[in-house]
Amino acid sequence: MNTRGYRPIPDALYHWTTFLCQALPLRSIPTFLELLFGALLTSTGFVTDAYLALSMQRHWSSYYKWLQKGCWSWLSLGLQLARLVGREYPRSKSLLVIDDTVVLRSSGKAPSVAVHHQHGRKCNRPGYVRGQCWVNLSTVLTRGSRSVAIPLLNRLTRQTGNTNKLLIARTLLRTVRPVYREAIVLLDSWYMRRQVIQHALDQGYGVIGQVRKDTALYAEPVLPERPRLGRPRRYGEKYTAERVTALEERRVSLTLYGKAQTVRYRTAIAMARFLNGQRVKVVWVRFEDEQGQLSRPRLLLSTLTELSGEQILQYYEKRWCCEPMFNQLKHAWGMQETWQQTRQVLHRWVQIVTLAYALPQLLAMLPSEQLETLCQWTPWRSKHPMTAGRIRLGLHRILWQVRIRDWWNPKSRKFGPPGYPVSPDSG
Repeated sequence: MNTRGYRPIPDALYHWTTFLCQALPLRSIPTFLELLFGALLTSTGFVTDAYLALSMQRHWSSYYKWLQKGCWSWLSLGLQLARLVGREYPRSKSLLVIDDTVVLRSSGKAPSVAVHHQHGRKCNRPGYVRGQCWVNLSTVLTRGSRSVAIPLLNRLTRQTGNTNKLLIARTLLRTVRPVYREAIVLLDSWYMRRQVIQHALDQGYGVIGQVRKDTALYAEPVLPERPRLGRPRRYGEKYTAERVTALEERRVSLTLYGKAQTVRYRTAIAMARFLNGQRVKVVWVRFEDEQGQLSRPRLLLSTLTELSGEQILQYYEKRWCCEPMFNQLKHAWGMQETWQQTRQVLHRWVQIVTLAYALPQLLAMLPSEQLETLCQWTPWRSKHPMTAGRIRLGLHRILWQVRIRDWWNPKSRKFGPPGYPVSPDSG
């Protein structure tokens, strides 16, 4: 077999795919590989389009039956992806982001479909929409000035109400605990609740998130010089608006949200009443525009009291990487059109779609010289950073209508084109 056409593909893709296959039974691996690369090459989110993207060697009904009745776990695939990210990009403390998104559905027969509040305030959208709410756990990778969110696990909420999202957030953190021993969890204001924060602390994680600006915060109590009768004071004086204004305000220039920002902030060590007196680091922050106008104040809270105010701002800025991730998953990788009749099958297919999204994102983090031949079909963008879209276009031109099932060697249990000398995996 002529393998000259496959040389632009980096060996890392072969090694990573082989590593992901270790989470599946041997009989399921060839079918998994076909659906994975079919989902990578298409943007519709339909199993049928993934089937038509490659030269499949089984009847189309076999792939639906494998999704419905196959003996494999989508949770194991998500954890295997987490291990892969930790192995390829080791960090002392990982960044975990929990957020949710709504996939619009017009049919009331879709699994766990319900009416949700459209809090994004998007144009030409009603205040309440029908759809499926997904709670996502992702990790943030940073290379130079570029940060991307890699989705690890997605869990579909039930029709019982939004309170279920807090339970799902705790479940996702508990699920990835064997992989991430030390991490910082980034939360938005909806998930900054005591039960979620306390659960993260019990897992050994730190938490950084935005809370309401009227959150009850108190100074540490001043111990009396002589012992007194009764219980000791649990809280000191409350941080009122006047007391916060009296704190020292710092004005710094930071690169946040993709551009240089002028920030004014005040910090203090306080005790949060909604956390039963947990000692936290709080940051009151406002952004200053070019005309010197200040934005409305925001209040950030961190359970890691040793961090400075600037570090807390820079960490929390990474949480917004999940927003472009949701946008790309829905409109470029087909999560908006993923459709299955049951929750279990839908979880399985969405997990494969997110894996198809994660692999090009991980490839984009490699040195550019390893991707030049793969991205040779877009010479007008040669001076621009490598993106997952360019990598996906290169893979599309190489792998379209290829028999991916033949790339799996059941004896060596490795993935790669037949006859191609893949270098041994360093991992």
